[in-house]
Amino acid sequence: MTPAGRRIVAAAEELFYTRGITAVGVDLIAEHSGVTKRTLYNQFGSKDHLVTVYLAERDHRWRSLVRATIDACESPVDAVTAPFDALRSWSQTNTRGCAFINALAELPDPSHPAYRIAANQKLWLLNLFKELATAANCSNPATLATQLLVLHEGALATQPLPLDTLSEGTDLARALVRASERPRQ
Repeated sequence: MTPAGRRIVAAAEELFYTRGITAVGVDLIAEHSGVTKRTLYNQFGSKDHLVTVYLAERDHRWRSLVRATIDACESPVDAVTAPFDALRSWSQTNTRGCAFINALAELPDPSHPAYRIAANQKLWLLNLFKELATAANCSNPATLATQLLVLHEGALATQPLPLDTLSEGTDLARALVRASERPRQ
């Protein structure tokens, strides 16, 4: 990506996340990135493609943070709830809730490429919880993964409220994992 392209994506990310995807037009993105609309269209072709790139970049950063948090865990059991720890870190600079949930609400068409990225991010997290629960020898890893996803996403969705659902959700997640542990043979 060119330097202008990176500036466009950075401006788009800030604007889409803080104001909403449908509320932000390409004129505003071009102005905030210091490029012309023509440059924006030459780099990305359309606003839809720019939205897709914005979500793909954000997804990559989120997955990298989650993987690094998992890698730092001392045991497979601790790793199962690592996405909650990653969320605590992530939330320090992302205070408007989940960009992917927000995108799914604003882009209801499942054929939209940005919708697919947002939906796949949620499916990835569900599958990751299942993979981690299986590695930790938890009973019913698929059921546990669904429960953990619901707790994680609930904490994320309520983040803009003056509640600390993340702490309680993390504690509940750890209790669910402990309750599902099977003795190692």
